[in-house]
Amino acid sequence: MFIDFFLALREARLPVSLREYLTLVEAMDAGIAAYSVDDFYYLSRSCLVKDETNLDKFDRVFATVFKGLEPPEEGEVAEIPEEWLRKIAERELSEEEKALIDSLGGWDKLMETLKKRLEEQRGRHQGGAKWIGTAGTSPFGAYGYNPEGIRIGQEKNRNNRAVKVWDKREFRNLDGDVELGTRNIKVALRRLRRFAREGAADELDLPGTIDATARRAYLDLQMVPERHNAAKVLLFLDVGGSMEPHVKVCEELFSAARAEFKHLEYFYFHNCLYERVWRDNRRRRSESVATWDVLHTYPHDYKVIFVGDASMSPYEIMHAGGSVEHWNDEPGAAWLQRLLDVYAHAVWLNPVVEPWWDYTASTKMLRQAFAGRMFPLTLDGLDRAMRTLSR
Repeated sequence: MFIDFFLALREARLPVSLREYLTLVEAMDAGIAAYSVDDFYYLSRSCLVKDETNLDKFDRVFATVFKGLEPPEEGEVAEIPEEWLRKIAERELSEEEKALIDSLGGWDKLMETLKKRLEEQRGRHQGGAKWIGTAGTSPFGAYGYNPEGIRIGQEKNRNNRAVKVWDKREFRNLDGDVELGTRNIKVALRRLRRFAREGAADELDLPGTIDATARRAYLDLQMVPERHNAAKVLLFLDVGGSMEPHVKVCEELFSAARAEFKHLEYFYFHNCLYERVWRDNRRRRSESVATWDVLHTYPHDYKVIFVGDASMSPYEIMHAGGSVEHWNDEPGAAWLQRLLDVYAHAVWLNPVVEPWWDYTASTKMLRQAFAGRMFPLTLDGLDRAMRTLSR
């Protein structure tokens, strides 16, 4: 059965390796999941899923493969934790339904009856009002009706009255078209990682230790520096004006980027890049940084990310004096080109929905300047941008 599960995950395009499958088998041999389907679900998910975006796909494969799972054979013990069964959904009950509940003596009587039925019943039961089975009025089983029921072995909810839902999917597909939360942004930013070992050798090198011990015939511990994300990022954030409605998502992106990248430098600009940028909006007039200094300070291996709605007058991009805030001796396009000449890996993230881009001349101009590397500030767009920067 586990082989079929592994093959089903691979068929569904989940990146599950043979090593991860063997880890799951070892955990099962150790008795970690025992006879609990829920324990096996969480164990297998921990062993086999490496990316949160695959959780929902994993749930669907799990439900498909194990929906016909039979209970343990006779003589084996099946434990149903009582705390699962106490999680009763709120609902409105008619007087008749309340009478049915009272007829069982309430929750304690219901649990006592369930334990007794589990001890007495042998085999599968269809219909009826007593045994654990399907399509009946017993309070235990699947596809039946009882106002205070315990669902066992049911694929879908029919009457919305079961206490325990075994196969409920806890994760939906992550929507690639919604604006991001900080946690989801971190997941997407992890595409842009280049690990390197830096600093003091304070982490055990297990393969090196095994090799050295085997060669020297005595324990020879080998240490290596801890791995860090060595990706270097320059982040340019458009502020003010038409960017005001997008402050929240930009704050989330900024927060996630600071957490994910050890080598992160950030600067603010307004509408288009000109001869100066700044780090503090409150002191932008007195403490700005020359763009030339940025280009000469940070080497060409930095990855560049611009964040802005790209909405402005075309004059701000193409003409001297086009800026709405100061007199720029050179057009913004000239400064953008200088930056792109230094940093080959650069993208533009746009918080405006992609179908609207063609209605703004400046957006089309900047998209062209970045050779099409403009992406929407959504989960899918950010994922595509990180893949582009990683090439």
